[in-house]
Amino acid sequence: MSNMYRKFREQMAAGGDTQDLAEEPANRGGTVSLIAVLALVVWLAMRNPWMLVFVVGLIISIFLHEFGHYWTARKTGMKVTQFYMGFGPRLWSRKRGELEYGVRAFPLGAFVRIVGMSNLDDCDPQDEDRSYRSKSYPRRLLVITAGSLMHMVIALALFVGVYAAAGRLGETGSVRIVYAPVSGSPAAEIGLREGDVINSINGEVLKSRDDLVAAITSNAPGEQIAIEINRGGAPQTFEATLVANPVDATLGYLGVGTESVDYIKQSLPSAVVYAVRDGAQAIVGSVQAIPKIFNPANAFNSIRDSAADPSTRPSTVVGASQVGGEAGKRDGLKGVLMMLAYVNVFVGVFNMFPSLPFDGGHAAVATYERLRSRKGVRYRADFGKMIPLATAVVALLIMITFAGLYLDITQPFG
Repeated sequence: MSNMYRKFREQMAAGGDTQDLAEEPANRGGTVSLIAVLALVVWLAMRNPWMLVFVVGLIISIFLHEFGHYWTARKTGMKVTQFYMGFGPRLWSRKRGELEYGVRAFPLGAFVRIVGMSNLDDCDPQDEDRSYRSKSYPRRLLVITAGSLMHMVIALALFVGVYAAAGRLGETGSVRIVYAPVSGSPAAEIGLREGDVINSINGEVLKSRDDLVAAITSNAPGEQIAIEINRGGAPQTFEATLVANPVDATLGYLGVGTESVDYIKQSLPSAVVYAVRDGAQAIVGSVQAIPKIFNPANAFNSIRDSAADPSTRPSTVVGASQVGGEAGKRDGLKGVLMMLAYVNVFVGVFNMFPSLPFDGGHAAVATYERLRSRKGVRYRADFGKMIPLATAVVALLIMITFAGLYLDITQPFG
């Protein structure tokens, strides 16, 4: 057994690093990693400050995930020896009592080390009654799911906060022109402008963008329509002769870019109701998306395609920060916070995938042990038999991550 695989096996069984601060030798690579991380932060701030805001929010979310594990472990009588942001060599660390905490070189997540996570995780006999494996099934399940539960709490808090303070995206009941009309189009020729609100077409009152599209495309090229707008609070009427639609020459074309959706401020009770509903829909969407995004065939096809399908292509934090940055440029802080809310839901769901090394794998093992146990005799699963599967899952994750990173660089979102 190679040293690398042995270390992987130990860390998988322990749920974190098995070396304490005194045992690990100094690593010069940590300085290089720190410089690289700082350079990345500077690059993000220069390219799009909203990307940096999103990344900071993601780091806070990861910290709160691990804090959920830490807090529930301590409250249920478990011994926690490490709390680290990042993986790899230590950049900075301190020890307070029995807890070692700090920052590691690679910002790819975080971990909390609880003693006695499995039958392969050796711990001091005097700590056995404080080990994870010694506790009851409800306590183990609470601790191992606390990270994903924390993500859901974060998402709900963000949903409620944005909806109550800035509003929730919804139909406003009015159709406004959001871009300057296409040059040479009927809209440009009659003098429509960005910011105009289109009230009606041929006397038909418009409540949404879909209403406008239907009203225009129901007419053939060459037909004349009456357009009533509101400009600066004053109503105005225009007549325009439609031309052929560039996509379908049988349909009429006006040449305006419109929108009827905007942020609508909600009362606190309404914000809570919408947050629960939207959070539930996001959970369902995340469950449906995981098999597509983490499918090796989809990853391979996405790399081959010149324009990968956003709904099936893998992505990384680089791609998520790109989308978060675009949301910030478009909608400001509320856009970034909404993106963070949906990312937290996805991470919370994904983390409960029932296989090691995910928290869901530990939850599945705890549940299996509970089902196999009989009155007075607790069944203990052999983690050694699960390491090969965990290794395969980690290998798949590495492959998907590299594919996602390649796509995020070569086909950036936005």
